[in-house]
Amino acid sequence: MKTKNILMLISIAAVLSSAGFGVYRLGLNRGVQQATISDVTAKKAAAAERKILYWHDPMSPATKFDKPGKSPFMDMQLVPVYADEAADEGAGKTSGVSINPRMQQNLGIRLAEVTRGHLGAAINAVGSVAYNENELVLVQARSNGFVEKLYVRATLEAVRKDQPLAQLYVPEWIAVQEEFLTVKTMPDAVSGLLDGARQRMRLAGMNEQQIALVESSGKVQAHFTLTAPASGIVTELAAREGMTVMAGAPLFKINGLDQVWINAELAENAASQVRIGNAVEVRSPALGAQVLHGKVSALLPEINPTTRTQKARITLANPVANASRQFVPGMFVNVSVVPANSQEVLLVPSEAVIPTGSRSVVMLADGAGKFRPVEVETGSTENGQTAILRGLEAGQKVVASGQFLIDSEASLRGSTARMTEPEKQKTSTVSHHAEGKIDEIAKDEIIISHGPIASLNWGAMSMGFTPPLHGMPADIKVGSKVSFDFSLVGDGQYQIHRISVISAGAKK
Repeated sequence: MKTKNILMLISIAAVLSSAGFGVYRLGLNRGVQQATISDVTAKKAAAAERKILYWHDPMSPATKFDKPGKSPFMDMQLVPVYADEAADEGAGKTSGVSINPRMQQNLGIRLAEVTRGHLGAAINAVGSVAYNENELVLVQARSNGFVEKLYVRATLEAVRKDQPLAQLYVPEWIAVQEEFLTVKTMPDAVSGLLDGARQRMRLAGMNEQQIALVESSGKVQAHFTLTAPASGIVTELAAREGMTVMAGAPLFKINGLDQVWINAELAENAASQVRIGNAVEVRSPALGAQVLHGKVSALLPEINPTTRTQKARITLANPVANASRQFVPGMFVNVSVVPANSQEVLLVPSEAVIPTGSRSVVMLADGAGKFRPVEVETGSTENGQTAILRGLEAGQKVVASGQFLIDSEASLRGSTARMTEPEKQKTSTVSHHAEGKIDEIAKDEIIISHGPIASLNWGAMSMGFTPPLHGMPADIKVGSKVSFDFSLVGDGQYQIHRISVISAGAKK
């Protein structure tokens, strides 16, 4: 008996639990359904709050329709344009396209600021270091003789002023020296004879120091030592021990390194901007961040036919560092020449300028994610920067990357912010005839509900037309039934050429 009671109680508890769970599931489902209905209702309400201005075909956005339907241009349905999407559009005014920051990031849009600067403020070129030929000295034999000893035996050796170079034996000097000493020892020697003997030594090639040595020592100097007349580098060596030399034969060439020449290769179109005296900055990888300053000393009147460059010669002091000169001939350097007549202009990155044929366009960022095309007049381009002569102001932002993606976005939305040139778009001289009723008359547009147009294969619809150039007839009002002729004058723009009233509409 007790077992039956226990089983009965368990069965009753199970039934009650199942009933409770069913009630809970029913309440949960009803809650979810109500929440879903609320969300759908909210979305419909939000959509209802958005005011539809008109319908259009995104492939022909200039033509507006007052009700939905199929596009007469493409096999697609007309798309609504809401008031918040067209808030920036005005009658006869090019509008922009708005893109939210997230979409801008996805499109990879990069902005750049319009700045003021000197385009071509520095004409950059490469150059090479060369000897300053103004510091070249030549050591040559002044008389016939023999080279008995060399003190400098190789080229490119550095020498100091008055350093011995070679020892020569000159037989011709012995006779004139003996004559001078003989005249000098004569008891009745007159000054005229002594001066004549001294002059003959000069004509033999002896210098004043050698003559003074003979006079002071009273001995014949058959050997004499050639010394360096200036400090520098021996660039040519034509003497060897034991060789015979003739009068006038060059034995040594010495180039100084206190100053050097920089031969800069200027592009043919940039050379015209450089003048003698222009300031120059010289940099070299061997000098690290050090910058040396000089001036253009000459423009060589010759164009290299291979490289189409002109040489600018720059005279530059050659400082000493670590007991040696910093510049050596043959070293490559980077040269920046500052033109004296450089002017400040507006600059934008060259990639921001889009040439469309007869004009140039930049995509201007108006702020808050809005963009619109602006026609600009460009100047010269250099180092990735383009001068803007007209169309922009300093401080404005232009799109440097992603312009064509913005243009595509404007096309998809049917915006008029396109980079195509309106006055260059395709027009048609074919005229079409239609009849319809005037729905609305605005300053720049007439809305007409017209019947089928066989020449265009159009069905009946309501659409906008551009008024005639000579103006609307005075008897045409809203509601008038009219007969009119029109033609295509632009991208989706249809202009009326003739319009007349068939019957006047009812007065309102």
